[in-house]
Amino acid sequence: MSVRGINMKDIVSPILVVCMLLYSGLSYGKWFEGNQGIMGTNIQVELWSDSAQQGEDAIQAVMDEMQRINQLMSPYIENSELSQLNSRASDTAVPVSKELFELIALSVELAKETDGAFDITFASVGYLYNYRENQKPKQGQIEDLLKAVNYRHIKFDVDDHSIFFAHPNVKIDLGGIAKGHAVDNAIDILKKRGIKHALVTAGGDTKLLGDRLGKPWMVGIRDPRNKDKQAVIMPLVDTGLSTSGDYERYFEQDGKRYHHILSPKTGTSAYEVQSVSIIGQRSTLNDALSTAVFVLGVQKGMDLLDRTPGYDGIIVDNQRKLHYSNALVE
Repeated sequence: MSVRGINMKDIVSPILVVCMLLYSGLSYGKWFEGNQGIMGTNIQVELWSDSAQQGEDAIQAVMDEMQRINQLMSPYIENSELSQLNSRASDTAVPVSKELFELIALSVELAKETDGAFDITFASVGYLYNYRENQKPKQGQIEDLLKAVNYRHIKFDVDDHSIFFAHPNVKIDLGGIAKGHAVDNAIDILKKRGIKHALVTAGGDTKLLGDRLGKPWMVGIRDPRNKDKQAVIMPLVDTGLSTSGDYERYFEQDGKRYHHILSPKTGTSAYEVQSVSIIGQRSTLNDALSTAVFVLGVQKGMDLLDRTPGYDGIIVDNQRKLHYSNALVE
């Protein structure tokens, strides 16, 4: 498979942001916007509604859903269902909600499909990193815990929706898939409320409902080394885009960048690329695939996308060159 490369120096490009071009051709209705800090990131909603009450209620419904998923799946909230699973599942099978059970089961299926590049048990080592405090584990600690990083340790009982960890040191983290899941849920909520034009963003995960009143949404992919520039701007309608980048959570030490996208094989940051963006209908899969491709690197990542119908990708490699999956260059 050939992979097309473009030097980013040739690209005129501001921040992973969605560029909104106002459309004034209609005399009724208006755009409503909302922003809140939830799930450790900024949640942004923009939608068109003929009614102020409908628009405001719809935005609040999205924020309520984001809060619900955060309370369910955050590893940082002590009484979240995920935290309780992490604390108990190495000792006994733990019954969980159908929603959490199915998302973890999907994560394991994706681990199989990506040859372990997407593996939620990375947290067995990952929890030792503290990016705010510039702390990383010692190599000996990583080596001691690497055996716990293996999705095969997650055991399911479909009869009672319980999960068991077949290794005493297993921890899981849904940071690579939960926001995509939340964005999918949010768009479904808006559809049920009669909204036909909307954008929902949770950090690097964006999903679009319809178009922007007859025009496409202009979606930008941030330059990984300049938050005020874009690497690519694309017209998109009724689809999703998720980006994983080494600039989201990181610190630099001794000239090296330690970021949150860890290789499950090494327990250390993956370095072949700087960012990966995936375009596809389901944000849950976009989210997970962007992580998997980041870990796999350019060639193996593109190979994965080329055998995943309906999902396309753009990679910025560590030499700052752009690579597009085959479907985007045909």
